Amino acid sequence: MRLLLLAALALACAGPALASEQHPTQGELEAELVCPQCHEPLDESSSPIAQQMKAYIRQHIAMGWTKSHIVDSLVGPPNNLGPSVLGVPRKHGFDLLAWLLPLAGIAVGALALAGGAWAWSRNRPGNKFVLADGPALDPALERRVDEELARFDS
Repeated sequence: MRLLLLAALALACAGPALASEQHPTQGELEAELVCPQCHEPLDESSSPIAQQMKAYIRQHIAMGWTKSHIVDSLVGPPNNLGPSVLGVPRKHGFDLLAWLLPLAGIAVGALALAGGAWAWSRNRPGNKFVLADGPALDPALERRVDEELARFDS
C-alpha cells in the first residue's frame, strides 16, 4: 500500500516538472541562471550581458526550445558561457555531490547525536540502582526512619 502511495506521489510531482522542462517560462530560467559579469541572479541583474542573455532566452522560448536545451546552449556551444552561469549545480555526474554531501552530513550528524544521547543516558552514574544486601539497620535507627516516614505520610 505504501509503495503504491509513493508511486502515485512521484507521478503527481513528475507532471509539473515535465511541463516545466517542455514549456519553460522566462522568469523560471532567469531565476536559475547567474550573470557571468556581476555574479547576481539573472533576474536581478541589469548588466549588458544579462540583457543579452534575457533576450536570448525569450527568443528561444518563443522558438519552442526546452529548458535543458536553452541552458545547455548557454553553458556550451554556441555561447560558451561555462557552468558558472548555472545558479544551482546539475543533478548528475560530479555535481551530484553538491546535492548529496549536505544530506549525508545531516544524516551522519543526526545519527551521531542519537548515538551520543543513547550512550549518555545509559552511562549516567545515578542511573544504576543496586539492591543492598548488606547488614540490617540498627533497630533504633529503623524505628526512627519509620516514625519520620509516618510523619511525612500523614
